Amino acid sequence: MGDADAVYTVKDDSPIKHSVMGWCFKPIKAPELAKHGAQIGLKGMEGIGKNDYKAVKELGLEISLVSGGHGFANGPCNPANTQNVIEGLKGGIELAAEIGTKNVITFTGMKFDGMDPDKAARLCVDTWKQVMPLAEKKGITLVLEHLNSRDDTHPMKGHPGYFGDDVDFCVELINQVGSPNFKLLFDCYHVSVMNGDVIRRIRQYKDLIGHYHTAGNPGRGELDDKQEMNYPAIMREIVKTGYNGYVAHEFIPTWEDKIAALRHGVEVCDSAVNQ
Repeated sequence: MGDADAVYTVKDDSPIKHSVMGWCFKPIKAPELAKHGAQIGLKGMEGIGKNDYKAVKELGLEISLVSGGHGFANGPCNPANTQNVIEGLKGGIELAAEIGTKNVITFTGMKFDGMDPDKAARLCVDTWKQVMPLAEKKGITLVLEHLNSRDDTHPMKGHPGYFGDDVDFCVELINQVGSPNFKLLFDCYHVSVMNGDVIRRIRQYKDLIGHYHTAGNPGRGELDDKQEMNYPAIMREIVKTGYNGYVAHEFIPTWEDKIAALRHGVEVCDSAVNQ
């Protein structure tokens, strides 16, 4: 965009608060990734260990999302996980409040032998309701991430057996929890894989969306022309809804230069709303 030799940085008045998912860019360590992210103009980082929070914040980035402590596999759909989920989420809420982060991630968990889907859904809702008073008191929002169960090529490109693999079902669970502090983590990649119709769903669920993730589909790679999603149009729609939270780039780089891949993804999204 513009001078071919120019290196893109996020506009000062950009309506998008860009963040980056640390685990995707390993073996680059969090402080190094944060340094590059700050140069690009990112505002946040997530998916990193607590021990790196201080260094990342000192480099000018906020922690955009805190772990709920139970992971995507061991979620509340399984009664064996109930107490661990409650304790993990309460710990995540306390940590988020302490460091000034607004969102804590949660998941439904994986299906298990003998599972009754209706009972599992009710248990999810009942378990989340037990931590909502603390979240509301601390001003923290739990964000439920919908994950795809179709891609079985890589342990982080898809999650066969994940209970909350239908984004519309996840929204039903959110409505049953019935708290303004319980929202949807809208991962554009996972929604594209499982449900499609991404822009219409952004319009439909805009009031329930508390966080966004990006990645190319198929492959969970860069936001380039080798994947099918139209990220400029998606970003324009997100901005149009009035969303002012973080958009975290959670793609797994395939380019040799991982930082160039990150900068490119940011440019694809940011330039679309700053023309």
